Formats: sequence, structure tokens, C-alpha cells
Amino acid sequence: MDALYPRLLVDDFGACARFYAAALDELLGIRPVKLLPDAEYANWDYEGECVLVLMGRARMAETAGTANLPAPSGQDGSMLVFRVDDVDKAAAALGALGGTAVTEPADRPEWGPGLRAAHLRDPAGNLLELQSY
Repeated sequence: MDALYPRLLVDDFGACARFYAAALDELLGIRPVKLLPDAEYANWDYEGECVLVLMGRARMAETAGTANLPAPSGQDGSMLVFRVDDVDKAAAALGALGGTAVTEPADRPEWGPGLRAAHLRDPAGNLLELQSY
């Protein structure tokens, strides 16, 4: 049973689905369980548990009855964090897949002993953190 998992609502489902399909394969060796472009829905599992769902923002807004409201803007309201063995290598890999660097890989001792992190954005602008410690 998946008690809790992130669902990203994205404007460009195709670009994000391609990005996460490649990124999750690169970082975790997993492929989508479902990839339904017409439904604007995709999900990935890791060891039998859901780890990520993508859904078209407009489709969800129609379902929730908020299609007439403006899309959110301003500071980030969510972020996906990937724990990786090598932050520099993972940041380079996601950059090559279409991720946009926000912060270069850097040691962050103020966040925890031995912690190294980098930040990127996916094609929809969602904030991602790569971290090792």
C-alpha cells in the first residue's frame, strides 16, 4: 500500500514525463509503471512503493473545479529530493537530460555533517535537490 507519495502537477506533461523517465532510470534504475500521455498521467515505483506521479496541471484543475483560477506563482511550494552517491555526477546527468542548474554542487556543512547538495529545475520548473551525506 502506498500511504503517501508526491504527485507533481505540470503544465508540459510530455517534457516532464520524458525528463523523469530518463532521470529516474539514471538515478534509481526504475522505469514508469504507467505512462499514459493521453491521460497526462505517469507513475514510478521503487521496491513496490510509488515514489512519483506526474499529472497534467490543467487536467487536475478541471477535476478539482479550479480551471478558472490562475496557476500558482512565486516561491517554490514543493521540492523533490534525491539522495544520491555522487552529487556532481547526478547533477551533470540531469543537466544533460534537460534539467536547469539553480545551484552548483556544494558542501553544505551548515545543513548536516558531510552533506553535499545541488539544485536543479525540471522542464516544468519544479525544484529538485540532489544530496549526499
